[in-house]
Amino acid sequence: MKPKTKEVVMYLIFGVLTTLVSWGTYVIFANPLDLGVFVSNLLSWICAVIFAFITNKLWVFDSKSFEAKTLLKEAVTFVASRGITGIFEIAFVPIMSKIGFDNLFYPIFKDAGITLKILYTDGIYSKVAVAVVVVILNYIFSKLFVFKKKEDK
Repeated sequence: MKPKTKEVVMYLIFGVLTTLVSWGTYVIFANPLDLGVFVSNLLSWICAVIFAFITNKLWVFDSKSFEAKTLLKEAVTFVASRGITGIFEIAFVPIMSKIGFDNLFYPIFKDAGITLKILYTDGIYSKVAVAVVVVILNYIFSKLFVFKKKEDK
């Protein structure tokens, strides 16, 4: 597999896993802990960013340097870039939920007789829709700014 292809495949694999971390922790924070859409979304974002940094550094962009200067630069630029998309996510998930985006999907499952509680979690469909945009932006930011290799400069 070509290095560029491998990078995209690994990003997609770990992107899916990061999304599962985000959505899984969101459901835990929103359902049994009942922390509300905003707090649940914020905490799930933090969990996902930590997971994504580690996996992106080691396996997606093959940045194996643990020199303090390199590690600090990568961590700061990663968190900053994820902060930009995080603000987008943290703002738009509750807004979309509040304006009723999720209500478009509840009847589909109700009419189908599906009662799985996770499908009725407040804000979950807004979170899915926003995630599509966020994943694309995160790859662009990581590739261009965070884990830029010398040969890419």
